[in-house]
Amino acid sequence: MKVATLSLVGMILFVWPFLGGSPPPYLPTLLVAFAAVAALVLLEAGTRGLDSRRLALLAAVAAIDAGLRLAVVTGVGGFSPVFFLILCSGFVFGPTFGFLAGALSLTVSAFVTGGVGPWLPYQIFAAGWVGVASGLVRGRSLWVLAAVGAVTGFAFGALLDVWDWSAFYQGSPGFGWLPGLQPAEALSRFIRFYLATSLAYDSFRSIGNVLMILLFGAPVIAALARFQRKLTLAVVAEPATAGFGLQPDVRSGSSTKGLCGTEDG
Repeated sequence: MKVATLSLVGMILFVWPFLGGSPPPYLPTLLVAFAAVAALVLLEAGTRGLDSRRLALLAAVAAIDAGLRLAVVTGVGGFSPVFFLILCSGFVFGPTFGFLAGALSLTVSAFVTGGVGPWLPYQIFAAGWVGVASGLVRGRSLWVLAAVGAVTGFAFGALLDVWDWSAFYQGSPGFGWLPGLQPAEALSRFIRFYLATSLAYDSFRSIGNVLMILLFGAPVIAALARFQRKLTLAVVAEPATAGFGLQPDVRSGSSTKGLCGTEDG
């Protein structure tokens, strides 16, 4: 529910060109994106969905992705290794953690690589939704996660193209964005723009996501799952001697009835 509410804020960024509106101002948009992610972190921390150890893991994922992006800023075509950990994190810990992993990874890497600009709010939400998508198939097979990686490889590029299309291609013949376009015409122009400029580029990201998940996903997911089990305490009620009722037996395990960091749903 929290991620769904937050996503409604992000959707404004992506729908305004199709409703004939004017571009939102850069600085307020960036501040709203930062505030939305910070609010989600605080809400999760307040409900113990994000305890200190999960927060440390989240920071580690963002730091590793920032390092990867610094080493390989552009990747091969549209491929970037930063999406691999985002997909794996959401797959193990669920949609909310996946959203935060994606949003914070792109935020931290933007500051590390000097990539802060009007495109960053779009990247924050788009990468966050990559993590949400992988979280929605949590518990399924590695092949399902690979399929999500393939789809989100194209989806991330298409979402980022909304900003690119409206910022740099205003008035371009055939597929450029124009203020006041009717929704159907705007969507038609955007589809032509995406097919002409980005489909082949994004295919590298899609294929790269699939290959990384199939080649390296199993050990990374297993390591994250072991870490998750260490974060969870199961409460098992066992009968005690007569007259003393039930005594709680706290054991380490992977039950969803966690005391320290509940399962993310």
